[in-house]
Amino acid sequence: MELSVSALAARPLFETAGVMFFAASGVLSAGRKGMDLVGVAVIALATALGGGTLRDLLLQRHPMFWIGDTGYLWECFIATGLTLLYVRHRHPPPRAMLIADGLGLALFTIGGAQIAERTGAGGTIVALMGVITGVAGGVVRDVLSAEVPLIFRAGRLYASAALVGAVLYLALQNLGVVRDAAALAGMGLIALLRFGAIVHDWRVPIPRVRTGPDDPAPT
Repeated sequence: MELSVSALAARPLFETAGVMFFAASGVLSAGRKGMDLVGVAVIALATALGGGTLRDLLLQRHPMFWIGDTGYLWECFIATGLTLLYVRHRHPPPRAMLIADGLGLALFTIGGAQIAERTGAGGTIVALMGVITGVAGGVVRDVLSAEVPLIFRAGRLYASAALVGAVLYLALQNLGVVRDAAALAGMGLIALLRFGAIVHDWRVPIPRVRTGPDDPAPT
């Protein structure tokens, strides 16, 4: 497995940061479950690469991004090592995993949308691919860690935050804003919504549906 310095230099910085934040969230999640080093590495890789892998499969992009550029794998390994080194000497804050995940969500959602744009996909598919890229890795992480995925927790701003950020990114471009500025705005909005949900418990409304007259009201 070769590390291509030129490929890393040509790649947007936010892609590298997204991979490393998601890998770190995977390490923290696996660490809380008491997994060994192999388990930690598997969770880190699945978290960082899962969303982009699903996106590439749906868009029929070959080779998949981490096969065509093995720098992604090295970034996962580096982030895993650095996170393990940190937790060995420091006790991570209670919300460290959620914060790392929120940053990865913001970076990967817009990065995934941009990759979909380059395939010539329309706006709806671009937004959808952005959301899938952002959330799928976290779903895999939570399932492998025997947790209810964040995306399925009632009222949580997760996939909805990714979708709003992707839509803002596309809307700003349609209004004539340059792509880089639109990307930063989309990432910023996703991070703001996720951090609001983490710190201030921001939620989206939950529909209350009763399937029959004798059913109790949901709690």
